[in-house]
Amino acid sequence: MKKVVILGGGYAGIYALRELIKEPHIKITLIDKHTYHNIQPEVYDLIANKANMADVTIDLASLCAGVKHSYVEYKNLRVVDIDFDKKEIYTQEKEIVVYDYLIIAIGGRTLFPRNIEGLNHTDDLKKLHKALFFKQSFETQLFNKVSDGAKKCDKTHIAVIGAGLSGVEIAAEMAYYAKKFFERGSFACDNFRISLISSGSTILSGFDKEIVKMSHDRLKELKINIVTNSKMTGCDNEYLYLDNGTKIRYAFIVFAGGVEASNLATKLNLSKNTKNQIIVRDTLQTKEYDNVFAIGDIAEIKDAQGTKMPANVTVARATGICCAKNIINSIKDKPLHECNPKLQGTLIALGGRYAVCDLYGVVKLKGFLGYLIKQFVFLTYKLPLLHIIKNAHKK
Repeated sequence: MKKVVILGGGYAGIYALRELIKEPHIKITLIDKHTYHNIQPEVYDLIANKANMADVTIDLASLCAGVKHSYVEYKNLRVVDIDFDKKEIYTQEKEIVVYDYLIIAIGGRTLFPRNIEGLNHTDDLKKLHKALFFKQSFETQLFNKVSDGAKKCDKTHIAVIGAGLSGVEIAAEMAYYAKKFFERGSFACDNFRISLISSGSTILSGFDKEIVKMSHDRLKELKINIVTNSKMTGCDNEYLYLDNGTKIRYAFIVFAGGVEASNLATKLNLSKNTKNQIIVRDTLQTKEYDNVFAIGDIAEIKDAQGTKMPANVTVARATGICCAKNIINSIKDKPLHECNPKLQGTLIALGGRYAVCDLYGVVKLKGFLGYLIKQFVFLTYKLPLLHIIKNAHKK
């Protein structure tokens, strides 16, 4: 019986797992240094008090225990190296895991450019523990506003660096939450300001122009200060510095810049691009090994026209499913299929029950209807996972 190991319990890894369990005659091991699957796009709801921890995480041990498959296990291990020739995975815990087929789905991390000084003062909200800390600190700032309102009304300034999808969503959710907080309490002091800083000439670079305008209008409605054509050059304990000479006194800096590969990827003896993403064939196999696949954010994925695909859930889903099917086909000596992911659209949460949607580049929606569509997409992903976990509780 062949053993398939999945490294990483993110979106791509979970989609691969859900496809692999359709084949009963394999052993599946899921390895992740975390005990939970972080539903990343919903973490901003956590910060804005629209969700709790249970809403934005899936317990990996319960998930593996609940699947209808005889040979699935979860290991909470931190991988430090892989010997592809020996087919052995080495871990910090000194446990060696062997495999016949390996799926590398370890994702990426926020890129913190080495040439910017003081980035240790910033928050990376893609990490759940950082998001929780930020949430507590954010609420403390709001409380302090209320406590000191009668004495003074100093400005609390949050700077969000990076106006891509993550930066736009977190800025919108925080602005909406702060706005409603002060409105509900009728507090006199609401001098709370959020600046969204883009190095480009607009927010959401590369997105459809109509979607950009819809999003821009919503951010202005939320009184977010949008700063374009400006790059962060550094920060200290008190001020953030921009390349146009501006300095901003801040309470928090949220860094939502680009994405780079994880630490482990840099160590692996595989072909990689300049961002340390693993270069894969059309079948998602690595260049060097037929039995090693890379999927999701950690891989350089291209469509049929050779265009590099962005790191998002749609690509994670397509690569996870295709990879699992190809492994099953390989075991059965059947032909492997090329992966040709297609973007299904864009969903952008913009504070409260408001979202902007671009469905297949054909239908563009905004407002509450956009929010409902985003919620529907989220639930169609999460509810099947919760159903699997319930099976584990029944055992």
